[in-house]
Amino acid sequence: MSDVTSEQAIGVFDSGLGGISVVRSLMNLLPQEHLIYFGDTARVPYGSKSQETVVRFSHQISSFLLEKQVKMIVVACNTASSVALESLQQKFDVPIVGVIDPGSKAAVKHARTKRIGVIGTASTIRSGAYRSAIRELDSEIEVVDQSCPLLVPLVEEDWPQDAVVEQVLQNYLRTFQQNKPDALILGCTHYPYLKSAIQKVMGQDVHLVDSGEETATEVQNVLVNLNLLNTETGDPGKHKFYVSDFPQKFEETASRFLGRPLENLFKVELEVLESYK
Repeated sequence: MSDVTSEQAIGVFDSGLGGISVVRSLMNLLPQEHLIYFGDTARVPYGSKSQETVVRFSHQISSFLLEKQVKMIVVACNTASSVALESLQQKFDVPIVGVIDPGSKAAVKHARTKRIGVIGTASTIRSGAYRSAIRELDSEIEVVDQSCPLLVPLVEEDWPQDAVVEQVLQNYLRTFQQNKPDALILGCTHYPYLKSAIQKVMGQDVHLVDSGEETATEVQNVLVNLNLLNTETGDPGKHKFYVSDFPQKFEETASRFLGRPLENLFKVELEVLESYK
């Protein structure tokens, strides 16, 4: 940590495209920061893989990002945050934050009647990471969770306003209809793109927690506390994007997620990635 400077980039990684929502939140909150994003598009999805595999992939990507001289790492993947964060923090000597704790803290603040809902991938829900984080903050809170495996492909196919999406959401969110939670955590970085559709199904009285936005605030706090916030004024931060494969329409979809053209996009060969430990 002694050689790290405030001008260095923040590293961000995800299993694929979803983490772009965290990048967008970081750009909005910390426009002067440089960002290096890695999307593991060759090995997506992580949600259906074993814990050991997700941990191995997360270590490889973190090593790659540290080779790029990042000052901290953001695990912008709920699955990797739920199963790999602790081992990453133990191994690497830079601050590493995930999306579970920031989202949990925000939800607890809105839990007036001690009820919180969580939606996510099968792996994230199976891990119980949100449930554990919430209970650690307030043991009296009732947590109801629901895996929603169809939502990620629907978002990537750009169907957020389609009637099919509403029907799928009605089916998944039925779990929460009888006893509505105070807050619903969008426990996958793809889900904020469906925020308006989810709000419509849940009703305006349920507060939706966007873990990406909450994580950006957590990143800001960490950088301030460590005196690593880039305080340079003038030009906005410069960003680089790395992927392990170029799926069809990747650049188009990522640009849509980001809300601006995707520049400085590079491919990392899988053999290179797998050489990291």
